[in-house]
Amino acid sequence: MASLSAAISHSSSHVALAHNTKPKKIHQSQCRTLPLPHRSPVCRLGFVSQGGSKEASNTRVFTSVKGVLLDESAEKVQLPKGDTWSVHKFGGTCVGSAERIKSVGNIILNDDSERKLVVVSAMSKVTDMMYDLINRAQSRDESYISALDAVLEKHRSTALDLLDGDDLGSFLSQLHHDVNNLKAMLRAIYIAGHATESFTDFVVGHGELWSAQMLSAVVRKNGIDCKWMDTREVLIVNPTSADQVDPDYLESEKRLENWYSKNPSQIIIATGFIASTPQNIPTTLKRDGSDFSAAIMGALCRAGQVTIWTDVDGVYSADPRKVNEAVILKTLSYQEAWEMSYFGANVLHPRTIIPVMRYNIPIIIRNIFNLSAPGTKICHPIISDKEENQTVESLVKGFATIDNLALVNVEGTGMAGVPGTAHAIFGAVKDVGANVIMISQASSEHSVCFAVPEKEVKAVAEALKSRFRQALDAGRLSQVAIIPNCSILAAVGQKMASTPGVSATLFSALAKANINVRAIAQGCSEFNITVVVKREDCIKALKAVHSRFYLSRTTIAVGIIGPGLIGSTLLEQLKDQAAVLKEEFNIDLRVMGITGSRTMLLSESGIDLSSWKELRKEKGEAADLQKFVQHVHGNHFIPNTVLVDCTADSAIASNYYDWLRKGIHVITPNKKANSGPLDQYLKLRALQRQSYTHYFYEATVGAGLPIISTLRGLLETGDKILQIEGIFSGTLSYIFNNFMGKVAFSEVVTKAKQAGFTEPDPRDDLSGADVRRKVIILARESGLKLELSDIPEKSLVPEPLRASASAEEFMQKLPQFDQEMSKKLQDAEDAGEVLRYVGVVDVVKQTGVVELRRYKKDHPFAQLSGSDNIIAFTTTRYQKQPLIVRGPGAGAQVTAGGIFSDILRLASYLGAPS
Repeated sequence: MASLSAAISHSSSHVALAHNTKPKKIHQSQCRTLPLPHRSPVCRLGFVSQGGSKEASNTRVFTSVKGVLLDESAEKVQLPKGDTWSVHKFGGTCVGSAERIKSVGNIILNDDSERKLVVVSAMSKVTDMMYDLINRAQSRDESYISALDAVLEKHRSTALDLLDGDDLGSFLSQLHHDVNNLKAMLRAIYIAGHATESFTDFVVGHGELWSAQMLSAVVRKNGIDCKWMDTREVLIVNPTSADQVDPDYLESEKRLENWYSKNPSQIIIATGFIASTPQNIPTTLKRDGSDFSAAIMGALCRAGQVTIWTDVDGVYSADPRKVNEAVILKTLSYQEAWEMSYFGANVLHPRTIIPVMRYNIPIIIRNIFNLSAPGTKICHPIISDKEENQTVESLVKGFATIDNLALVNVEGTGMAGVPGTAHAIFGAVKDVGANVIMISQASSEHSVCFAVPEKEVKAVAEALKSRFRQALDAGRLSQVAIIPNCSILAAVGQKMASTPGVSATLFSALAKANINVRAIAQGCSEFNITVVVKREDCIKALKAVHSRFYLSRTTIAVGIIGPGLIGSTLLEQLKDQAAVLKEEFNIDLRVMGITGSRTMLLSESGIDLSSWKELRKEKGEAADLQKFVQHVHGNHFIPNTVLVDCTADSAIASNYYDWLRKGIHVITPNKKANSGPLDQYLKLRALQRQSYTHYFYEATVGAGLPIISTLRGLLETGDKILQIEGIFSGTLSYIFNNFMGKVAFSEVVTKAKQAGFTEPDPRDDLSGADVRRKVIILARESGLKLELSDIPEKSLVPEPLRASASAEEFMQKLPQFDQEMSKKLQDAEDAGEVLRYVGVVDVVKQTGVVELRRYKKDHPFAQLSGSDNIIAFTTTRYQKQPLIVRGPGAGAQVTAGGIFSDILRLASYLGAPS
């Protein structure tokens, strides 16, 4: 293949490296090589033959940096240093169009700093376009010509919109001159099929040169003196082996002073991204190079501050694309910004911070599209003695993640106490060029675990197995294991250092979101806690910890099953209380789905509860419980999921165990699960106790009354339950509170049905089945292992009517049996007593009873009114006078209220303030 130098010599056009002055003002006498008619002295460019011979490697064509061509006899102006300088950096988006370049000019003019140094990137997408030119040319794709014409047209049209007069003519002349030179260079690349790194760096740097010239002309249009700087004449860097460069600050400072002495100005527009090597060969500052340029220039002139202009309002507490509630941070320390940028946060490249840290120069991150936003200030932390009110939540500044990683685990008993093992491991990793993101080792030295990019893990594993083949064969090492599909989550905060409780809060939040942590690392500086989780859990984990540290609301995805009377009432209560919960309690309850037996409504961001019925009719789809659950739980933007079962369906209840095992919380008034087969109940309770997934069912017994929680409170504090006795049915309470005097029993039942106190078929209430289920639930909560069949059925439905075909037939025939109930009532009244249908759990005898009993008129059970429930707990502490819980025990409002209370209890457990 022809060498690049040969291609250059055969190219029809010579290469003129021209910038900083107009072509017509360049003096040929100052161009030491390649005698070209229009040449400015900018950069030394090396074209290296591919032949690889010593002779070829020493045969190079260079153009040397000679500086700006001014009269050498002119008196030098000294560069002033200090906080009179304000450095601004504008990225490609900021200068992406003529209109945006004008906006940048206005920002510069409105800055009242005494001196301004402005670093600019190439126009948006231009750097990519320049790299594309190189790739097309060396692939021998002739479309590089039309692609170069597109670059020319982009800048020509922008200049026509911005400039006029001599500035326009001068810029267009320089632009065409540059493009012609580039065309010749690319033709040479096309012939050779190869481009050196220095050549590539030179080509891609043109975008910065053009944007800097246009911006400086825009500033001059306003009558303000302004010079533009080709930073390849000033910034000197030494390339390293890690695709990075190290600035030579001493040499760069000398060159800046020399440049300024010949180009004194209050406003300097400098090119970002590009620089030169000590041999004056063009190069770039690599990734985020323009930010790095601004930081270096700020350090060289000891600026008062460096402002990085972007398209966001500042640095976020987490990636706002993953956490909707991420907030803008007002301040960050240099170390915090460093840590967050290393772990993937879109802040700054870590190397950008190094130059300004040296001189304590603050960096401000601001949004060019929102000038009213103050942005984020990165500086040394302000030390304050007044931190008594500091909370664990305020200690963590933000969270960042890195995806697409794999864990490598090297373990074996032969590693313990053997010097050089870690050196051998990471030496092998280095040999394959892999980047180690995180390291974790237990003090036992039994294993070393580290994270590498997933694309590099195969080579790492093979290198380690090869390096330790003998140790693996001998059994000194047991394995080199690979765990793929991992992500890193890092919590960053300088004030975390030496503060107890931060790690506990972090891991508690992860545990409550059902996230398994695979590896942990924390440096002794304590600025960072890093955990490795499954890739699919990463966003959920990020959301969970972000919520827990009060940077966002405690967010819970809610799925409502059964939008009947109770379910729709609950939705109404959620709608009415949503704003208060968000503002005052940091709780964000998002109903992601509502499903009935036939139709379901799903939402990606949360259903508008003010119109859910209409939406369900318009956008509802066929009910599919599996799809419903997957939708509500599968939203990775919300870390916590709760399903609220408002049905009385045993088929729905049979899913609770699987839901809990998947990390889905369950809240229900449905009694079927807890009163069903004993072994299923015990499985549920065991799973609940061993996980951080919650199962709440307060409303199964007393609607909105705190019956279950009172019972648990007694047991957990060491009290011993002797007996629980109560009126558990609001319907039967209403019936027997109104069954007195000469009113027939059937009349009272009819009245209760008309008032909505009974089920559509009153036999469901009169059978006592509902009370039996409540009694069995309380018996099991008290520790008794009873089946529902162990509680005798004492139905109030007359035997002949139990097989009636319909509720209507039952109600028509019920008066025929009034005499039997009237006799029971009369007998009770003759004894000064009342009738009450009760359930009793006798813990001492280990039995449960449901039956109609008589009580003295001064007994608490005789004092009820309406549909109130009453429950008496007789315990070793409350033996002489039972603990009484009394209140409304029926109705959609109180039942929905009980469910709502359980939802808020769940939010409290998950991190909401209490």
